[in-house]
Amino acid sequence: MNLNLVYPTAFSKHCACAVLTLVLVCAAASSQAAQRFTYLDLIKRLTDLESLAVLPEAGEKCQQWSSYDRASKYDEATGKYVKWDANGDGGGIIRKEGESSVFAEMEGPGVIWRVWSATAGKGHVKIFLDGATEPAVDLPFYKYFDGSEAPFQGKALCHVLAKGWNNYVPIPFQKSCKIIAEKGWGNYYHFTYTTYPKGTKLPTFTRNLTAKETAALVKANEFLEKKLGDDPVSPRKGEKTVETTLTVAPGELALVAELDGPRAITALRAKLDLPAAPDDIGALRELCLRITWDDDAQPAVWTPLGDFFGSAPGFNKYRSLPLGMTEDGCYALWYMPFAKKARVELVNDGKERRKVAFKVTHAPLTRPAAKLARFHAKWHRDAFLPEDPDRRAIDWTMLKTRGRGRFVGVMLHIWNPRGGWWGEGDEKFFVDGEKFPSTIGTGSEDYFGYAWCCPELFENAYHNQPRNDGGNRRHVCVNRWHVTDNVPFQTSFEAAIEKYYKNDKPTLYAATVYWYQAVGQLDDYAPMPLVERTDWYATPPNTRTAGALEGEELKIVECTGGKAHPQDLAHFGGAWSDQSHLWWIDGKRGDRLTLSLPVEEDGRYKLIVQLTKAKDYGIVQLSLDGQKLGQPLDLYNPQVIPTGALDLGVHELKKGVHRLTLEITGANAKAVKRHMAGLDYVKLERVP
Repeated sequence: MNLNLVYPTAFSKHCACAVLTLVLVCAAASSQAAQRFTYLDLIKRLTDLESLAVLPEAGEKCQQWSSYDRASKYDEATGKYVKWDANGDGGGIIRKEGESSVFAEMEGPGVIWRVWSATAGKGHVKIFLDGATEPAVDLPFYKYFDGSEAPFQGKALCHVLAKGWNNYVPIPFQKSCKIIAEKGWGNYYHFTYTTYPKGTKLPTFTRNLTAKETAALVKANEFLEKKLGDDPVSPRKGEKTVETTLTVAPGELALVAELDGPRAITALRAKLDLPAAPDDIGALRELCLRITWDDDAQPAVWTPLGDFFGSAPGFNKYRSLPLGMTEDGCYALWYMPFAKKARVELVNDGKERRKVAFKVTHAPLTRPAAKLARFHAKWHRDAFLPEDPDRRAIDWTMLKTRGRGRFVGVMLHIWNPRGGWWGEGDEKFFVDGEKFPSTIGTGSEDYFGYAWCCPELFENAYHNQPRNDGGNRRHVCVNRWHVTDNVPFQTSFEAAIEKYYKNDKPTLYAATVYWYQAVGQLDDYAPMPLVERTDWYATPPNTRTAGALEGEELKIVECTGGKAHPQDLAHFGGAWSDQSHLWWIDGKRGDRLTLSLPVEEDGRYKLIVQLTKAKDYGIVQLSLDGQKLGQPLDLYNPQVIPTGALDLGVHELKKGVHRLTLEITGANAKAVKRHMAGLDYVKLERVP
């Protein structure tokens, strides 16, 4: 409870004492109402969307321990952010204790809601609770995720998706929690947890659950695995559904539903006839959803219709707990309470008439309206970027708001037309005016529950990649829902994610953010014009070298060591064909990378290549069909530069597939000995 008391000059001491007495009485009442959670209560939170609307009490906080690079700091003395873009995020710990690494130390009462890793190894990770000398959990780290050890089981709750290891089984503690890891534990970690006001009663976690607890956990997993798209509570007492089909003309604002309160919208479903892709993108961005609560002067929900349902651009099938797009249409199951009235509207800013069928389900409140916040969802691009220059250089704002409420999720749409990995950046949550974030992560894909830049599509109750046009090139969409690990705030909240590539690459972000905020506390996000919603993802001009075969597009026939994949080079300047190359890393002396080189006709060809030089690149010998092409090439240079076009002679080549091989033969004495190499392109020029 935040009370700002300002007394006029004539305010009597008697009145001041009365107010103070009232404050003390309220505080005592609050203390007496301290919550008590059983483990069954915590399991219910896995599917409980209604509790997200409950206003947070002072003392409730969600934070994260992770392996982020500890070089990133906020200097209190200077007010400066130091090495704010530090990116060695794999091994950050609190300290070493003998041979063990201390990952986390927490004061209770609290609950760990999410454990994540990029690669969980065989080294044990031990969780000590409430001062016990024996760990409550002592397992090889990979067994937190693989479903082989109770109670960390069930595919929805414990899984590996797109190389990301996730565990959503709640781990409560009353007084304290300490997490340590032994050698060989793996790479990267997150432990996301909530702490509650002092006096809150929580059980101390044990892997030996009761029969009732085990059954409840199995039931929750079953729902999250097989019943996504259903309301977890339906049918609700007093539930009603408004069904309407609208044909909305260009420029028209149409009323979907107007509801009298106190009630809550518990499901919003929409189905529309969409043009085939890619024209569905424009249709779903031209239509906008508006929802206004009570007597508010502006809508708390304003997003393009497609983006509201958690995926963009266009229609991309997936199912999650609160949102989804399916063959039956789109659904939203966020719990949206109101006291007086709710007005749901649809705007058509396009040039075509659009027909949309809506179902709006609503039910009586189960709690007093005064205890419930209002649901907000807004779409934006580059809004409210940090003012501090140290932060502005790397942090991209997902949500910035003032007041009291809970952050519950984000959908991020990335336009990345040149390819390369877009998401190296960490998430950072600043709560109630924090200078250093209480949540700081290890990489964008890590925050969204996957790992290692993996372009595979995946879906889960809490995190999804419903669109990736291939290789992280062009359109990418990811989302993350904070259901159990929602982030409460009392006065302010800012969620940022690091963005390494500038807009002019181009790599562009758009976000739809979802949160709850106290009654009367409006947000600062205004509706965006149509041009901002639809005309920002344009294919950049062709920068390919004429006649070149791009290294990153050649088929890999053999790689005897390390790995090779495309790397974007736009941030090093425009001197590479298509601003990218085939990047060969983690190799060693003697390793070979062989590529398929297609020749369309018999003939004599001049063979031209362009490679890349850098401080950690090696010396390579190029060969064509097993015959060496001149002397080895030293790819060392203090800066990242292209070699320029290199003439490797004239060759008689038959029509068909030939083999171009790069072999690592050593490294320059001045080089960082990582023996990397990069092939930009190959050209075959006909010789008369």
